[in-house]
Amino acid sequence: MSGDGERDSYRTVAGAARTSFEVRGSEFIGHVRPVDSAESAEAFIAEVRSEYDDATHNVPAYRVRDDPFREYSSDDGEPSGSAGKPALNVLQGQELENVAVVVTRYYGGTNLGVGGLVSAYGQAVKDAVEAAGTTEREPHEQFAATVAYDDSGTVQGILDSAGVEYEADYGEDVQFVVSVPVADNLALRDRLRSATSGRVTIEER
Repeated sequence: MSGDGERDSYRTVAGAARTSFEVRGSEFIGHVRPVDSAESAEAFIAEVRSEYDDATHNVPAYRVRDDPFREYSSDDGEPSGSAGKPALNVLQGQELENVAVVVTRYYGGTNLGVGGLVSAYGQAVKDAVEAAGTTEREPHEQFAATVAYDDSGTVQGILDSAGVEYEADYGEDVQFVVSVPVADNLALRDRLRSATSGRVTIEER
């Protein structure tokens, strides 16, 4: 992992939101969602495109704290630079990360010109971000902790007391997939190992 940039806290949207407005007959719908990887950003974009497959354009943009940091936008058939870039510019201007947006446009019969499009696509993202609200987040890492059933109650108790998010999968053993702030990761792993006398198997995700 390069540098400490990914370990700093960052600003993102607090949740998903959808807003819409009309400009000279064209409807613009802004969709925004927090994401944790380029894959989840692409999945969100595909979901919106599928739901609004009758729209004239579905313009995506995202900024993701992957390694390396990734930014992406597309005009999706609009004139070059008139749609994706203004959408991405809003995310850059507000210094938002781990966020994906799609602006859906239903053409209303009147050409807006490049200036009108730049304004409308930018406004759609601003409105959606405002509706979602923004928040400071700590970067998280994931690991899987696998234990026998005898130790699962102990592990669950530690995870609950640490206040971290996790999912438990009960098979032959019990696997807990844990999402933990980077700063607390090593200490939590050590607690799990000592509480189970080293019987826990921990794997990076």
